[in-house]
Amino acid sequence: MTSPTAIDDPLDPTDPEDGGSDTKESAALAWPERRPGEHFPVVGVGAASGGFEAFLELLQALPADLGMAIVFISHLSDGRDDDLVRAFTQRTQLTVQLVTEPTPIAPDHLYVMPHGTYLSSRDWSLVPDPLDPGYEDYSPIDHFLGSLAADIESCAIAVLLSGGGVDGTLGVREVKAVGGITIAQEPESARNDAMPRAAITTGAVDLILPPQQIAEELQRIGRHPYVRQPPQRRGGGDELVIHPEQMHRIFTMLRSTSGVDFTHYKPPTIRRRLHRRMVLHKIDSVDLYIKYLRETPDEVGKLYRDLLIHVTRFFRDPESFKALTAEVFPHILRDTGTSSPIRIWLPGCSTGEEAYSIAIAILEFLNGDGHAAQVQIFATDVSETAVEQARIGVYPNSIASDVGPERLRRYFTRVDGKCRINKVVRDLCVFARQDLTRDPPFSKLDLILCRNVLIYMGTVLQRKLMNVFHYALKPSGYLMLGGAETVGGQGELFTVVDKKHRIFAKKQVDKSVYTEIPLEYRAGRGPAPGPRLGQEPAAASNMRTEVNRLILDRYGPPGVVVDAQFQIIQFRGKTGDFLEPAPGDAAQSLNVLKMAREGLLHGLQAALFSARKTETPVRKQGLRVHAGGRFRDIHVQVVPLAAPGEGRHYLVLFEDVRAEDDERPPPPAPADDHLSQIQDELAASREYLQSIIQDLEAANEELQSANEEILSSNEELQSTNEELDTAKEELQSTNEELNTVNEELHGRNDELSRVNSDLLNLLGSVEIAIVIVGADLAIRRFTPMAEKILNLIPTDLGRPISQIKPNIDCPELERMITHVIATVEIQEQNVRDRDGNWYTLRIRPYKNVDNRIDGAVLALFNIASRRHELELRQAHENIAAIIETAHESILVLDGQMRVQFLNRAFSRHFALPRERALEHLLFDLADGAWNIPQLRHLLAGLTPGRSRVEAVRLDHDFGEIGRRHVRINACCIPGFEPSASLVVLAIADAGPTRLETDAGMEAGV
Repeated sequence: MTSPTAIDDPLDPTDPEDGGSDTKESAALAWPERRPGEHFPVVGVGAASGGFEAFLELLQALPADLGMAIVFISHLSDGRDDDLVRAFTQRTQLTVQLVTEPTPIAPDHLYVMPHGTYLSSRDWSLVPDPLDPGYEDYSPIDHFLGSLAADIESCAIAVLLSGGGVDGTLGVREVKAVGGITIAQEPESARNDAMPRAAITTGAVDLILPPQQIAEELQRIGRHPYVRQPPQRRGGGDELVIHPEQMHRIFTMLRSTSGVDFTHYKPPTIRRRLHRRMVLHKIDSVDLYIKYLRETPDEVGKLYRDLLIHVTRFFRDPESFKALTAEVFPHILRDTGTSSPIRIWLPGCSTGEEAYSIAIAILEFLNGDGHAAQVQIFATDVSETAVEQARIGVYPNSIASDVGPERLRRYFTRVDGKCRINKVVRDLCVFARQDLTRDPPFSKLDLILCRNVLIYMGTVLQRKLMNVFHYALKPSGYLMLGGAETVGGQGELFTVVDKKHRIFAKKQVDKSVYTEIPLEYRAGRGPAPGPRLGQEPAAASNMRTEVNRLILDRYGPPGVVVDAQFQIIQFRGKTGDFLEPAPGDAAQSLNVLKMAREGLLHGLQAALFSARKTETPVRKQGLRVHAGGRFRDIHVQVVPLAAPGEGRHYLVLFEDVRAEDDERPPPPAPADDHLSQIQDELAASREYLQSIIQDLEAANEELQSANEEILSSNEELQSTNEELDTAKEELQSTNEELNTVNEELHGRNDELSRVNSDLLNLLGSVEIAIVIVGADLAIRRFTPMAEKILNLIPTDLGRPISQIKPNIDCPELERMITHVIATVEIQEQNVRDRDGNWYTLRIRPYKNVDNRIDGAVLALFNIASRRHELELRQAHENIAAIIETAHESILVLDGQMRVQFLNRAFSRHFALPRERALEHLLFDLADGAWNIPQLRHLLAGLTPGRSRVEAVRLDHDFGEIGRRHVRINACCIPGFEPSASLVVLAIADAGPTRLETDAGMEAGV
């Protein structure tokens, strides 16, 4: 296919000179639609933080006649759309357009997604959709790549550039699943490597390159027929041609490496995946690719992973789950009740999304119906990598669009920016690796969900798997297939329950239809043996078979193939002159002896019995068969057949007797002829009778011998039965022990879960920076406070603490931890962070339950508040010392006028010990001697920090010590709260000769 030419559009197609004609920011009104039948690659480029610069570098390396379309998807702040288009226009000769309305995709164009929308690909057009306010997670890259894969399939190319988060991870998987090419920026060249690295870890990325090399690879791939040929037109001149012998060699290498045989998978899928791998490695010849497979063992594994197509998501086809809830689950629950578990099998579970979806659906059904039942979901897949991911149960945040906010909140937990399936769902599912084509199935199942697995398999495997599914289901079991799948020729095994959603119910049949699998290679996990030395190539063998068939059909005598019971299993040539259907049951009428025409029975019977007895070819000549109103002379030949893996069969050939030479004697007279025929039939009957007698005698001897063997076997069986009874009792006892142990393990598991939850809540609520490291100095756990103080992030778990740059000044940290682990001595040191805050770093040894040292515990205590406390305490002590040394009598009162402190001078002058004054009301001291109205009035007028009492004279009788003339000074010291204010009284002796003076209050100084 030739590359389409570039199309340049002005801003206004009606007036090229109207403003801004020097740019290619267009309204897309003049852009031509894609020509019918035209296919070209469409590149979806996803980017986030740091991806803008990488995309500009990529654009500069692309030519104007690229021959493909590019769609830029990014997380941008509002108001930058025009700036983004303007920047792209300055760096590329491609036509740039902001997609604000449905727009047909054209080659040599760069399309930009506007902010605040979801962009989709539908029928080779870009359609902007507004955001759904119900979803919190914005994943535009996953959304667009998924729609692009569904719309144009193998013409799609996905590119992920620099960015944070995991958006795009699901999208590249879907592009690769439909045969598209996936590329990620090399993490070392990315400013933020989180997004490309997340995609790389899934194994769905084909090429990992820096931006400039991505541009070079896009130009090379864009010219390849693989990405320019629609899947609907496969089989044209550009289709990859693979000969059977080449396919056989590739299958042999795959089987030797993985143990999986792809012989009976559908050839178009295999061919398309092989072509895709050849495109990636710049290989045009199948023979060269086979050579590359032999020289590069890793490529065999990559090809194997490419052939295992993983296309799945949560609640794919939501209507089918509604159909299960309405039509299947109620019947299953009614049939099983609450005593028996509900058993479900999901073959081809991929990375577990569908298994967890079924678990969530059945949990919602049980809760809604008010029933409690045990549920066992067996999810299997041939890919060990996919099974491991399913077991972990961690998925990107972009699953929110498939799951929904309510289910996301109820059945998932946010962990390090991802969604982890909750324990209540995880406990219902058992994941295991299983090859459907050879491993034994599960049994006594209520439901089998095998969606979009059979579409990749050939008719042979589909027929075998239908038999397997029928065998595995309970009599009341159900089978659910994908939207493009059906039970095919096994309609007698299943009845349709819901045709639209492909739900079937098991039918009862007279005999078991379960057939053994594997097919054409040995059972077990190991790879099947390859072809034997000297074995004829498949192509040559097929050619020879075809030649032999043509020769036999044209020149060979007619005949039939019969089994050991003489039932015809194959007709060869025209046998109507020798055989005719017998009246009666159709199955019985296929016996060759019952179908033999007049005159043929005795000779044919004798030949068959003789051949069966001697296992050698037998020929009977001179037989006369009546057909078409006349007798024909024929010869009958019976040849034993032996085919590997098959029972004994016989080939019966009918040969016409042609006219002899002139030397042949004339035929006998009619009377002699009739007599000769009767004599021949009599001889044949005698021979046949003799053979029957011999067979009966031999059978009698065999029966006697068999009877003796049966008697001996009966005794052995009785003995074995007794041993089995004993073993059964032992197994029952062992089973009870296992049940007990299982209950204990469940209890321990619940206890461990509670302890783990308590630990997480405790560490989350502690306002202390704590870090736990292992013996290898790897970080195991830390508190939120440590995350702030030591500059830690969730991804630091598992990393050595020596690779972390903490926010504290402690260059000997690693040495101190090592010393604690080695000597079990506690280390303590005061350290300061970059903000000047001081902490006490205390390192203790970490002991496990066996009291063994298995790491260390670091704790940081903020000592700034302690220093302030010490300084405040020192200030209080200094003030107390000053007051104690004063000659005046000093009292300190609280807001309720209770004595908080008094000095020695007060105790001495007023004969009042400390214990009789502290925490007592001032006016109750000395049996009420201090209840002085003038003093009350003075103190009541004090306000914190605004007034004081100075040199107020007081003449009063203080009881036991008599009348005193004193001078009073007072002030109020404010506290943090009004009730925390303090009143300080300083009382001095005014002298014995002084008279009473007027008291006054001076307000404010």
